[in-house]
Amino acid sequence: MSRFWSPIVHSLTPYVAGEQPASGDLIKLNTNENPYGPSPLALAAISRAATDTLRLYPDPTALRLRAAIAESFELDRNEVFVGNGSDEVLAHTFQALLNHEEPLLFPDVTYSFYPTYCRLYGIKFREVPLDAEMQVRVDDYRQPCGAIILPNPNAPTGIARPLADIDTLLEDHPDQVVVVDEAYVDFGGMSAIPLVRKYPNLLVIQTLSKSRGLAGLRVGFAIGQRPLIEALERVKDSFNSYPIDRLALAGAVAAWEDRDWFENHRALIIASRERLAVALKELGFHVLPSSANFLFARHPDKSGADLAAQLRSQGILIRRFSGERISDFLRITIGTDAECDRLMASLREILS
Repeated sequence: MSRFWSPIVHSLTPYVAGEQPASGDLIKLNTNENPYGPSPLALAAISRAATDTLRLYPDPTALRLRAAIAESFELDRNEVFVGNGSDEVLAHTFQALLNHEEPLLFPDVTYSFYPTYCRLYGIKFREVPLDAEMQVRVDDYRQPCGAIILPNPNAPTGIARPLADIDTLLEDHPDQVVVVDEAYVDFGGMSAIPLVRKYPNLLVIQTLSKSRGLAGLRVGFAIGQRPLIEALERVKDSFNSYPIDRLALAGAVAAWEDRDWFENHRALIIASRERLAVALKELGFHVLPSSANFLFARHPDKSGADLAAQLRSQGILIRRFSGERISDFLRITIGTDAECDRLMASLREILS
């Protein structure tokens, strides 16, 4: 606490990021990073961009990246917004599109940055409870609101809703913005991007951190009809006109265009996820159905806190949350098969 703080600082509960250990000896299954690293083409593009041109500012419009993304979805580049990771895209979205008289709706178990942004920007919000199976019920969103944000697949549960549910949300709320946060969609979910042409109130947000292996580069994007994108641009240009640096732009374009790397490594992660889910169930874990690059699981005879602590003592990091409904769950990032085997060997030892 300090007497020099602005009043809002006293009221904030900042987002707590997953541990990033200095030691390289730990198996890191706690922050949903891609275990295989980025496309070699992305690394080569970054290397080529590391010249004396770094003395110059990057393209403030990120034109090449926006054009590459737009072409993939047969959209206009002016329907694409890019930012310094999807967290920055989300931050601009909360400011530009989600602050209204009626409350913003989102699930009670979801990405914990959402209430953080609401408190930072003074946005009223209401958390909509997941059902007993940790599922989003679209009918529960049939209530007055200023806007809706829904991760699909949800985090930390990993559960995805079918595209028909997103269509229903949009039909039910024609006068409110509906944001679909698709950070994990490439691992088994159905993207809502095809609905953008139909619904002027839809904004879809994705990231290159997960399925493209570029968490360290910080690149995310949003897709929506032009009026929504223009709102994000107005906020961005009132905050930082150059959010994506030259190296990130070069690497992101190359990673996005390397479709073979993306498809191959996505398939590897999905296969490892299914294999790990079976192994966890054989140990007695209750494992939620995941369409993400992680599993959310709990054991009926062992607390989540104890399991997380014992795994860490054996050099394995996973993520555990303290929320009342999920405190016994472990969120386990899908690593390589060798890393997953090491995790399972440790769990067998702990549970025996």
